[in-house]
Amino acid sequence: MSVKKIVDEKTLAEIVAALKKLKKRIVFTNGCFDLVHAGHVACLEEARAMGDALVVGLNSDQSVQEIKGPERPIIPCHQRAQVLAGLESVDYVTAFDEPDPWNLINAVKPDVLVKGGDWAVDAIIGSDIVEKNGGKTICIPVMPDISSTIIIEKIIKSCGKT
Repeated sequence: MSVKKIVDEKTLAEIVAALKKLKKRIVFTNGCFDLVHAGHVACLEEARAMGDALVVGLNSDQSVQEIKGPERPIIPCHQRAQVLAGLESVDYVTAFDEPDPWNLINAVKPDVLVKGGDWAVDAIIGSDIVEKNGGKTICIPVMPDISSTIIIEKIIKSCGKT
């Protein structure tokens, strides 16, 4: 059941420690995932293929508002987590309140850190932690012309609002 994939940071740390003892390769990615779209799914599937377990750090509602403004997120955190947990490629989801996932990445210490290609590798938060521990940071090319922001703008436009 997908609900078992949604865990708090403490539980996630315990799960990851157990997986690492079994020599499993841990992949981590993060984001707001407000209106999950095909680009998200493709990125998550590609990330999952890079290891044995994919951990997704999910910006909490408070965190999304700090980054994207008071009108976001469109979908509340618990629902975004449930959608992500329902994806076959995602093994675990945990929310974080900070504007960036540095503390969470430091707790997980993944073997691979993945972000969409709209990020430069040297700008990816947590890459210092991953690389210091012998892991690697990878950017996956994004699908052109698809983002939650673009989808939201289309919805607003189609409703006749500006």
